[in-house]
Amino acid sequence: MLISPAFAQGAAIGGDAGWTGLLPIVLMFVLLYFMMIRPQMKRAKEHKLMTEALQKGDEVVAAGGVLGKITKVTDAYVSIEISSNVEISVQRLAVQTLLPKGTIKSI
Repeated sequence: MLISPAFAQGAAIGGDAGWTGLLPIVLMFVLLYFMMIRPQMKRAKEHKLMTEALQKGDEVVAAGGVLGKITKVTDAYVSIEISSNVEISVQRLAVQTLLPKGTIKSI
């Protein structure tokens, strides 16, 4: 015979080879979840809470880097005063950052 008995027995015992082959893929999915998906979900949740808590008088940065003070808040839109007598309306989701009070005057 050309194949020794030890090699033949090793092939028959290799039933665990399927699980060991799948282990790196499972570990990659776990790593992907903890490195990318979970932090992104956390940031989205924090942004949603921030946009729900917006109120008149808050100083914000909107999408595109527009700084202003909120003058009117509705369900879907926010009016931002970017200069004296100049107001723009943006969607609530376009507000990216809530600034501390007095930030606009210091700039």
